[in-house]
Amino acid sequence: MRITAAILRSVGASQPYAQSEPLALEEIALAPPGRSEVLVRIAAAGLCHSDLSVINGDRPRPVPMAIGHEAAGVVEALGEGVTSMQRGDHVIMVFMPSCGDCSYCAEGRPALCEPGAAANASGTLLGGSIRLADSSGPIHHHLGCSAFATHAVVSERSLIRIDKDLPLREAALFGCAVLTGVGAAVNTAQVKPGQSVAVVGLGGVGLAALMGAKAAGAARIVAVDLSPDKLALAAELGATNCLDGRDSAAVTAFMNANGGSDIALEMAGSIPALELAFALTRRGGTTVTAGLPPPSATLPLSVVRLVGEERTLKGSYIGSCVPRRDIPRYIALYRAGRLPVDRLMSGLLKPEQINEGFDGLAAGTAVRQIVQF
Repeated sequence: MRITAAILRSVGASQPYAQSEPLALEEIALAPPGRSEVLVRIAAAGLCHSDLSVINGDRPRPVPMAIGHEAAGVVEALGEGVTSMQRGDHVIMVFMPSCGDCSYCAEGRPALCEPGAAANASGTLLGGSIRLADSSGPIHHHLGCSAFATHAVVSERSLIRIDKDLPLREAALFGCAVLTGVGAAVNTAQVKPGQSVAVVGLGGVGLAALMGAKAAGAARIVAVDLSPDKLALAAELGATNCLDGRDSAAVTAFMNANGGSDIALEMAGSIPALELAFALTRRGGTTVTAGLPPPSATLPLSVVRLVGEERTLKGSYIGSCVPRRDIPRYIALYRAGRLPVDRLMSGLLKPEQINEGFDGLAAGTAVRQIVQF
């Protein structure tokens, strides 16, 4: 079939993207789903910093590529052997497919699935196939999803079925922002009632982490960002303290008054943000990072402080989640009013506005923009 998709053919375009247009809406060919694959009509897809990192070259991926990884849609066709869903089902895409058979999947850690990681790095679906092409040849998949498109063929393992009464533009957020942010707080950091938590970086993932910390019962939540608007939103969502990350005096004053937080979550994807999160963590506390800076980025770390203060520094990928377990839980919390995920949406875009949307994301003025198809 013929579909329309946002295609990235080269990385490192200059800003503003509204002028350089690194993404082009193109009509390309989409092959039918193969074994264990599903055809999904995309209803809504969120613009995420992980997409931006591919566009600007921070996260090397093979091009040409149809990008986008945070989405929800409706099942239109099933490949051979698919039994977990039916035509007409509403689904959320998960950007890390899990094979179910490798040692990490067997341990209940699908975020570390080795075949899934290999497929994502090579721009294929989980089974190794590429279903996208134009007259010049194959077009790579982005994280097994390629969601900035009218339709996508994905592995059955990349989909979570949801109730049809959940609006799809809100459902899309659960596939990345909510899964990563809330999961980092409740799974990786294991926030306990009464603990103090700092969140550094208030994009969609960071604000979701803040929501997760609040839902887990954190008594004090410190929100840190450079944007006054995001700090104001954080306060509305439950932050008890809001700090401008550039105001070292305010950060020092907070540390002197409170001694740091039990847990600090870094969600900005930058080394200065991670250093700040580590500094905001009290002795004996835990620093968790879910940000993804360029692969060349390294962290200068005082090993004496790590040892002498019994610190813990942990990475968190996809919020250390088991998507089939956690997404239904997070949706239930949303329905109960404990995870106001809809507050993350900062705008709805038409597909032809996608480059302009990434300008807003790069400038830090947008939280989560949703492209509707």
